[in-house]
Amino acid sequence: MFDELDLGHDEQDRGDKGKHRRGRKRGGRSGGGRGKTALALLLALVLLGGIGGGAFYGFDRVQSYFVTPDYDGAGTEEVTIQIPQGAFLADMAVALYDAGVIKSTKAFIEAAEKNSRSRNIQSGTYKLRKQMSGELALAAMLDPANRVVNGITIPEGRTAKSIFKLLSDKTDIPVKEFEAAAKDPEKLGVPDWWFKRSDGKKPKKSIEGFLFPDTYEIPPNATAEIILGQMVDHFLSVTGEMEFADRVQKERGGISPYEALIVASLAQAEAGTKKDLGKVARVAYNRVYKGNFDCGCLEMDVTVNYYLESTGQKTKTSAEMTRDELLDTKNPYSRKLRGMIPTPINNPGKEALEGAMDPPNGNWLFFVAIDKEGNSAFAETYQDHLKNEAKARQAGII
Repeated sequence: MFDELDLGHDEQDRGDKGKHRRGRKRGGRSGGGRGKTALALLLALVLLGGIGGGAFYGFDRVQSYFVTPDYDGAGTEEVTIQIPQGAFLADMAVALYDAGVIKSTKAFIEAAEKNSRSRNIQSGTYKLRKQMSGELALAAMLDPANRVVNGITIPEGRTAKSIFKLLSDKTDIPVKEFEAAAKDPEKLGVPDWWFKRSDGKKPKKSIEGFLFPDTYEIPPNATAEIILGQMVDHFLSVTGEMEFADRVQKERGGISPYEALIVASLAQAEAGTKKDLGKVARVAYNRVYKGNFDCGCLEMDVTVNYYLESTGQKTKTSAEMTRDELLDTKNPYSRKLRGMIPTPINNPGKEALEGAMDPPNGNWLFFVAIDKEGNSAFAETYQDHLKNEAKARQAGII
């Protein structure tokens, strides 16, 4: 009798265990046949002992297992939600559920599976309503009128100090609040292990390097902590997808991911073209870690400028820098101090990170820009470097 009533949902659940919800088939015997199975359960309850009030209560609970919990309608009061960059449909569903927009994550995911446009949902801030059906919540997120546009673009290679000014101008949040929030990078989401070094130098925990350059949506009523935390989250997402930390540890001969992040910032500051990012990174590695550069130091003027900017002084061109500024060993970012500098000197983009993670092979120790397009010539010896400098002078670059 029970076989004829098709009480086969236990077998179906065992077959689906471990599968992603998006991969489950619908329709047919293997799809569950919700209405058919629920009817079978009702008939089974009748056969097993009459339908009293308790039996109806039990059936109602059983039926809710097979029917997706969902609101019916366009919702009630307005609510604002934030969809972070890189969010999957499941992440969006959780955000909607937590905000009280949908009755279940399943309601939204099922609606999204039926609508190919769901892949077009962008990160950002949305004005929705509480207690919306999954289908209407999806439709609202696909309507540009419901997306709150309050974006700001952070260019590659900006220092944290420069970024704070950009953010302050956009949001009217005082620079001092961004500076205060940045004092504790771990509170903003930077894991402690990111600050570990392999060169024996004491780590200096700084937000510099972790504010990933990109275009961001600023949530309504956002604080300095929320905005900087959003940028840190994006940095962790991008470097995680690149496997930056893992590859650096495996392929860069014991250099820590933090030191490689510093090198990425140097390449971002020094390279005149994207194609030279990896080569500049290789020069930095060769000078500091290979042992074949006389001083074992970086000897890059950009580190001096970083110190000048961070201490409130005016930055200068290489020609404007005095001998005392170039050789000042009290400056922790001096071009003559041995080893790698304490922190990144800006916030590098993805291509600079890739260049530091996987630089081209080469024994270059010197480079100089040789044309107005920013292309550099690289040399292994100082004699060859002098020849490249002559080309740069001839081109009117130096």
